[in-house]
Amino acid sequence: MKFVDEFRSEKHIRLLAEKIRAEAVGRYTFMEVCGGHTAAIHRFGIPSLLPDSITLLSGPGCPVCVTPVSFIDMAIDLSKSKDIIITSFGDLIRVPGSLSSLETEKMRGADIRIVFSALDALEIASRNPEKRVVFIGIGFETTAPGTAASILEARKRNIYNFSVLCAHKIMPPALEAIINDGTEVNGFICPGHVATITGANDFRFLPEKYNIASVISGFEPADILMSVYMLVRQINNNNLTTEIEYTRAVTPEGNVKARRIMNEVFEETDAEWRGLGMIKNSGLGIKQELADYDALKIFEISYRQGLNEDNGSCLCGEVLRGRKKPTDCLMFSKVCTPENPVGACMVSSEGACNAYYRYWRNG
Repeated sequence: MKFVDEFRSEKHIRLLAEKIRAEAVGRYTFMEVCGGHTAAIHRFGIPSLLPDSITLLSGPGCPVCVTPVSFIDMAIDLSKSKDIIITSFGDLIRVPGSLSSLETEKMRGADIRIVFSALDALEIASRNPEKRVVFIGIGFETTAPGTAASILEARKRNIYNFSVLCAHKIMPPALEAIINDGTEVNGFICPGHVATITGANDFRFLPEKYNIASVISGFEPADILMSVYMLVRQINNNNLTTEIEYTRAVTPEGNVKARRIMNEVFEETDAEWRGLGMIKNSGLGIKQELADYDALKIFEISYRQGLNEDNGSCLCGEVLRGRKKPTDCLMFSKVCTPENPVGACMVSSEGACNAYYRYWRNG
């Protein structure tokens, strides 16, 4: 299969691993900041192909994982109204709130439906005019254009029983928060899916402002190894820049149409991240002129910032900051499993704990 087989070629992968070992003359710490990369790194056993001098850390790249308890509780509160249908991506409903989860509320009788897109939620609204349909909007720049398009389509079709409880976030401010928090990283494997929308230029601040190498990577094993190789070469040559490894999907300017749609609907706002706290201008809020589709304004929801993020000794927040590995957590694979997740990082297939559990439990 084109664009898959050639990126999984054993010959190419062995060659790249040899090149990395030959070039890695110092010590390097690289962080991937995409949940898709986290899953791929452990699925393909990438750490086992790298020399001990290279450490890979997982960052805040899983949108379900970084969604705070405060937001989950707001969605749960809404679900208890009999005239509201909650629509959500599947992973989110299993994330624990402070006392419950959307999955638990669904079992108790709340009308909570799993959808694949915001437009699916809009169709539910069009078929149920007597109900108010709320789409739980989470994700980074990758999914935000779809949510924005659904709001514009609702306005076009005069559907006013549809709204979005918005927790969309943008990645660059989170990377700055990681750096300023003191996590020692000298290279970022930047998110390929996000960069298809934003463009590579949005990550130029890493070398220009913080003197940190960056490569935007694809998701196959050869992509990831090539990205590691490029990071090592940048550091060795003291030529720090933002390179695009994922050239088959990413350009410097990104998807101009998707960005225009996002800018029409959203504006930057401060946002709370699990493990990172409140980060300035890291969220996307619905503009005032589209307030008829903003669940926060329609239902006058109060936001309770700073609730206890994780249960007991769960280290999800530390994992998201790159301070701990999942295996450092005493509950990992014992109390906390994908079937019975205690923390958000074990819920999603893109969460670091989930990936470690499935592919690297004994690594």
